[in-house]
Amino acid sequence: MKNKFNMIVSLWCALIVVFATGCSSVEQEEKQKKQEKLATPQMQNGFWDEQRKGTNFMNSTSLPENYEEANEFNIEFIRLAPDKWAKERDFLFEDKPDATPNKDFLIGNADQYEGIVENDFKMLKEDLDAAYARGSKVVLAVLSLPGNRWRQFNNYENDDRIWQDFNYHEQAALFWKDLAVRLKDHPAVVGYNVINEPHPETATGFNDFWTEDYDKWYNKIENTPADLNRLYGTIVDSIRSVDADTPIILDSGLFATPWAINYLKPIEDINVLYAFHMYEPYEMTSQNRKKGFTYTYPGKVKVGNDQDEKMFNKTSLKDFIEPVAKWAEKHNIPNNRIIAEEFGINRMVDGADQYMKDLIDIFNDYGWHWAFYAFREDTWDAMDFELGNKPVKEAYWDARAIGELPDRKAIEVDNSIWEVLKKDLNK
Repeated sequence: MKNKFNMIVSLWCALIVVFATGCSSVEQEEKQKKQEKLATPQMQNGFWDEQRKGTNFMNSTSLPENYEEANEFNIEFIRLAPDKWAKERDFLFEDKPDATPNKDFLIGNADQYEGIVENDFKMLKEDLDAAYARGSKVVLAVLSLPGNRWRQFNNYENDDRIWQDFNYHEQAALFWKDLAVRLKDHPAVVGYNVINEPHPETATGFNDFWTEDYDKWYNKIENTPADLNRLYGTIVDSIRSVDADTPIILDSGLFATPWAINYLKPIEDINVLYAFHMYEPYEMTSQNRKKGFTYTYPGKVKVGNDQDEKMFNKTSLKDFIEPVAKWAEKHNIPNNRIIAEEFGINRMVDGADQYMKDLIDIFNDYGWHWAFYAFREDTWDAMDFELGNKPVKEAYWDARAIGELPDRKAIEVDNSIWEVLKKDLNK
């Protein structure tokens, strides 16, 4: 009898252990499946499953010939911002009788979205068709959303309405849904970048990002209109209701700075990528000829509110970018779902070539995609790296004065900055 009792007790104990282990195994299996889902390449056409190297087209008009030129340098994708094509419209003087009512490209008017502007979409479609004809892949980025007009088209003032009213979230989501319906099958499009450099921080009193506590700030604004995660969730759901596959690219906050990625909540969608911009230290990269070039790279730079200068070299650049790597590791985001979407420096800064090389080396070490800023910018020569590290020649300005594109053969020079880019693009 005693043996029988012991046998029963042993059996029950075994069952309990199996049950407990089984539950634990199920949990582990579910966790593993989730990780595998994120890590397994399943993206549309597999385009982003291997590292891609690209550039930005931020021109004031559609320039299809630039796609062909970019291909000659093995540039694999173009981040296109067509909003700038509307620069000739009247943005600053609302009381002018001849002001253009539909002044915001594609969305018509950032004050109230009422449907895609057909003439604008026609221009965009023709440009994307030209890209496809020339073998280029395009990430479509927008600079403005309803309630969030691009600062440079808003009298250089931030338009923070989208961070104050959920109604603009819904309008933005409807706009992207309308656009996705039209573009989901376009063979050139490999990504929707839903908004360039979002900055809800500026609308909510987050003024000193060098010292303020991101967690403390985010806890205050979570689930309010200033919550970037809420906006992204609404837009992604809207796009996915009509387009299940086209990759969606989400910028980090605070103008896409690397450390602002900390409060982003990943979306469980293998076709979502996360992006940041790198122009740090901004005090050095944004120097211009009129004010003089105070800083060189590598070298000491005064940043933020610190009174002391900090040494900037490859190690410190990596420190600036490290929050992205830590965030990706924390959330099991594969390296091929991260994009260094914009990076650059005024080409005339001493050491600009080394700055670009160091950043590219860091991005390559992580296996992240990258896109330098910019390729043959038609309104700003400071980051047109083909022009070398000297002021442009007279032929450049002569062409601009009569509204023509400069003859590249007349102005190009051999230079170390462009050689850095060419060398890595050719790998």
